[in-house]
Amino acid sequence: MTSSTTTRRLKLGVRATPYVFAFYMSAIMAMLMCFVITAANGGIGEHYLTNVLKAYQLAMPVAFVCVLVVRPIVLKLVAWTVHPHSDN
Repeated sequence: MTSSTTTRRLKLGVRATPYVFAFYMSAIMAMLMCFVITAANGGIGEHYLTNVLKAYQLAMPVAFVCVLVVRPIVLKLVAWTVHPHSDN
């Protein structure tokens, strides 16, 4: 068995793309926002990282659902805003 066969087996099908996109987008954005909002609200002190991770426990699932719900709306807004043909 080659490494490309092994790698191919570990990948999800193309139908999972919206969910994988939502997972990665929400995971990254929720973590970044938790870092920023926790610092803005309580400063960066002794329990900063613990507070960030507590906030992330709530923020990540909420962000995931929000991305799933908002993604189709954003795709339509982009389609209304961006001309489909290249300006070059």
